[in-house]
Amino acid sequence: QVRLVESGGGLVQAGGSLRLSCAASGGFFRPYAMAWFRQAPGKEREFVAWISWRDGSTLYTGSVKGRFTMSRDNAKNTVYLQMNSLKPEDTAVYYCAGQARAAHSGTYYQTGAYDPWGQGTQVTVSS
Repeated sequence: QVRLVESGGGLVQAGGSLRLSCAASGGFFRPYAMAWFRQAPGKEREFVAWISWRDGSTLYTGSVKGRFTMSRDNAKNTVYLQMNSLKPEDTAVYYCAGQARAAHSGTYYQTGAYDPWGQGTQVTVSS
């Protein structure tokens, strides 16, 4: 019932910035957490960032730590991913996803821990 829609992707040169948004609509929405994943052609979907809905604490994969910042606006049912110092290897389709409840330890980075998923937004970083 709940639908997630990403926006904000586009084409940017290396070193530039983009801000992605993911808005939830269509029903009751109170996740345990939200996450961003990305998927490049021919690659598996990769964990990027995670945020607790309750307290805003975050986790990041090592390759984006210090460059990306995830945040949320509970009143707007929206999460954001601020991406700075972008690199060509950041090129991918970026997806947001909801985590309904606390998962077993060590599964936050696995796609199976999340439902629903957005349709994705393309981020292309040129060199």
